[in-house]
Amino acid sequence: MSEAEEGVADAGRPEAPSSQPSALVNLLGLAALLLDGDGRIVLWSPQAEKVFGYAADEVLGRYAMQVLVHEQHRGLMIKLFAQVMESGGSWAGAFPIRHKDGGARLVEFRNTRLLDDRGDFYALGIATDESTLREVERDVALSTRLISQSPMGLAILDTDLRYVSVNPALERIHGIPADDHLGRDYRDIMTAAKFEVVEAAMWQVLESGIPMVERSTIVGRSPADPEHEHAWSISLYRLEDPQGRVLGVAELVVDVTDRHQAAMEAAKARGRLALIADSSVRIGTTLEVGKTARELAEVAVPELADVVAVDLLDSVLEDCHVAVRDGPALFRALAVKAAYPTEAAEAADPPGHLAAYGPGRVATECVRTGRPILITRADDNDLARIARDDRAAALLTRAGVHSYVAVPLTARGQILGFLGLTRARNPLPFDEDDLALAGELASRTAMCIDNACSHQRVRNAAETLQRSLLPEHPPLLPGLEVASRYRPAQAAFEVGGDWYDVLPLEGDRTALVVGDVMGSGIGAAATMGRLRAATSAFADLDLDPAEVLQHLDKITSGLGHPIATCVYAVYDPHRVACHIATAGHLPPVLVRSGRHPELLDLPTGIPLGVGGVSFETTTFGLDPGDQLVLYTDGLVETRHDPIDKRLKALLRVLDAPERPLEKTCDRLLQELRRPDGPDDVALLIARTQPFGRR
Repeated sequence: MSEAEEGVADAGRPEAPSSQPSALVNLLGLAALLLDGDGRIVLWSPQAEKVFGYAADEVLGRYAMQVLVHEQHRGLMIKLFAQVMESGGSWAGAFPIRHKDGGARLVEFRNTRLLDDRGDFYALGIATDESTLREVERDVALSTRLISQSPMGLAILDTDLRYVSVNPALERIHGIPADDHLGRDYRDIMTAAKFEVVEAAMWQVLESGIPMVERSTIVGRSPADPEHEHAWSISLYRLEDPQGRVLGVAELVVDVTDRHQAAMEAAKARGRLALIADSSVRIGTTLEVGKTARELAEVAVPELADVVAVDLLDSVLEDCHVAVRDGPALFRALAVKAAYPTEAAEAADPPGHLAAYGPGRVATECVRTGRPILITRADDNDLARIARDDRAAALLTRAGVHSYVAVPLTARGQILGFLGLTRARNPLPFDEDDLALAGELASRTAMCIDNACSHQRVRNAAETLQRSLLPEHPPLLPGLEVASRYRPAQAAFEVGGDWYDVLPLEGDRTALVVGDVMGSGIGAAATMGRLRAATSAFADLDLDPAEVLQHLDKITSGLGHPIATCVYAVYDPHRVACHIATAGHLPPVLVRSGRHPELLDLPTGIPLGVGGVSFETTTFGLDPGDQLVLYTDGLVETRHDPIDKRLKALLRVLDAPERPLEKTCDRLLQELRRPDGPDDVALLIARTQPFGRR
């Protein structure tokens, strides 16, 4: 049999009878009674007993007029009965009957004439309590009016999730006529993938009977309003008749667009506040310009933009003053950050790259005017103005860039550069709120960058002064091989006043000096220069090391309030002896050939500048190959480790097979100095040689 034939056969077969009565019939409690041509009761349904109060054996065979009708109404009833029996028509209406308890009840009747196979006529009466009928009518009318006039969309679906009924509000929400819903599956109408969740919830409600109230909120567009996004809250209820038979599911749809937008705005505002709070902690953690720019980019991605670029005017990095002239603007790229791999990031200048942007470019206009530029919906012309060249514009187009913001980095009235924000995958265009947030981030970052520039300028000056005051290369010395290093503090810290010196003296002797002026910056470097010059002058006087420190102490006391530590040693190759004195300095290390390194046990002395205390000179012999290691505290001190532990580490590094002094200096710096060292390091190593041999 073909599918068509099967369909015809199926259409001819009656459906299996339901084991449950109609809920409405059951609710109305319809009673049936049958009268013969003489008006005697010949049939009596169980429901009739509930309506009239008589059992079947009390009324069967009796005249209905005598049992069920009060005397004053019998004439009218006989007339109506005769009309039905004679005309074959029907009569319907409310009529007062006599109840078994003797009282009158208003009953709704529908009477009609029946004919049997022998030609005899009967009168069939269908009756129900009039008050029950009116209550049902009122409920139906109320429900119908509420559903038809409700602003909430309502749909009734059967147990197979086919539309049975749709109210006008849902017609408007869907933008689809009610007739086009009826008989169709839910997913035939609601085709978007997001409605799979609602369909699954419907099956769950049908199965469990537990309603889902505002458990699903769908955001999207409908044929009724394709230009704007709406949000709909969906509630689901299982429908049952009074006997508990499942009829289907009711879907209640409420347009909650205003509430959804308010919630989104509130969440967006909270996000902005959180981002600003986050920026205050994460941006400006160091006084390093490049790191500050990277911190800004990391904060803004992906919360604010898909791609972020931070570019500074090259003049800012060169000399920390701004010079925006006519013609192209020269930018140095500092940071680029993308939320995901995208060609839009390739269109930005890579960090360290120097690029010139013409007068018509957005970046140039931003730094020239000092005003932010918001491009809500970028077209091809906008992308050409954003990009540095045609290739970059093509990359932006392929990446799907649709919105852009450029914000100047301004601090203390000076424009330092600009912050560029791009959106591609994020479908929302930048708006005024985003522009304000970007401006806040740019303002905070610009101040940090300006501080870093100022710090760098002072640091560069101090380092320049510091290096100019230090000997470039130790001279060739009789009986000594010397190596030295100076490392300034890292970029985030100011240069200190560490120094070393190697001074040739009469009689083939050599003075070895390492000192540290407390403090940092130009002041510390200038004090160091004075002390170094004074040390050189006193060394020429052939003074004992303790006497040299005594004079330096007086000079330091006269410089205001600076404090310095110093170790001063004189090596005599003729006597193969070393004379040494310290002023509050860390102990030198003596490395003798074939023995473990040791810290020299010397009178510590007090720092220079305290005054009033004498210093002591200690003398000890040296053999060829012995090494004397002088250093400042920046080599060994850290914030977290005890100094004893660090000094042991120093001895451990020095306890190694003999190596060239230059490599020893490098090894000490590599293993002991932290990459982010906040202090300068001065290091001087001298190794004795047989006199006359270099």
